[in-house]
Amino acid sequence: MAQKNVELVMTPGEVHWVGDGFRVHNFIPSRFHLERERMDPFILLDYNSEYEFTPAPKPMGVGVHPHRGFETVTIAYQGKVEHHDSYGGGGVIGEGDVQWMTAASGVLHKEFHEKEWSEQGGLFQMVQLWINLPAKFKMGHPRYQAIHNSDMLKVELPKNSGFVEVVAGEYEGKRGPVDTFSPVNLMNARLNKGGKAIFSFPANYNTALLVIKGRLFVNKTVEAPVDHFVLFENVGDTFEIEATEDTVVLVISGEPLNEPIVAHGPFVMNTKREIIQAFDDFNQGKFGYLKD
Repeated sequence: MAQKNVELVMTPGEVHWVGDGFRVHNFIPSRFHLERERMDPFILLDYNSEYEFTPAPKPMGVGVHPHRGFETVTIAYQGKVEHHDSYGGGGVIGEGDVQWMTAASGVLHKEFHEKEWSEQGGLFQMVQLWINLPAKFKMGHPRYQAIHNSDMLKVELPKNSGFVEVVAGEYEGKRGPVDTFSPVNLMNARLNKGGKAIFSFPANYNTALLVIKGRLFVNKTVEAPVDHFVLFENVGDTFEIEATEDTVVLVISGEPLNEPIVAHGPFVMNTKREIIQAFDDFNQGKFGYLKD
């Protein structure tokens, strides 16, 4: 095994609002050296760092919007989100839960703070990650995978270090519950102060960390504080993290698709012609109907 070294540690950039309910830092693709091609198959990462919403009688969020050609993964750390789509899917993403939506050939979707949570207000912290679909699956059927925290695979770490929640992919030979269209690993390491965890992914996989809570060292030398993003080189396969306080870190690693990426707004396809077709299909009502 060869050590996988850190390429860069990135501070969170300026915030922007998605709708009126999500106050996010964008790491993928708008930050330096985190272009879609570099992070393939991860094509967007928006991070709503910890933020307190005051009580609101009308839930805030994002109204009806389309998606085609990729998957959206919503990870809830604090707060609750309610969602609905034009295929009749919907539900509540509670604290610790993950919603894995495959837009594929196209859905209309909306997402808002859950009504009761909105009325009370409180701390809100979420990640939304977009994962590209291989060309052969882009026009497949949409689907949902709702992963409640109680159903996640949890791998206990030695020496009271904490545990790793495996959502997708594999850790220590144990696989998470999500079915993916290409090799993707997504997991949360929840470490106690002084806790350590070792991860190993193929050298060519694009691999990164997002520190959700606390502070850690990577490979004993590189410090990563809360809300910072850590990108690894595509050399070596193994790295270690050690928490200097109670820490939660999102770990992502995926095999590049190495296919053309043509993106425009809510559509991610392989050619400009396919993007034009997506807009035509949307305008002709082929994504179904969803009340705003």
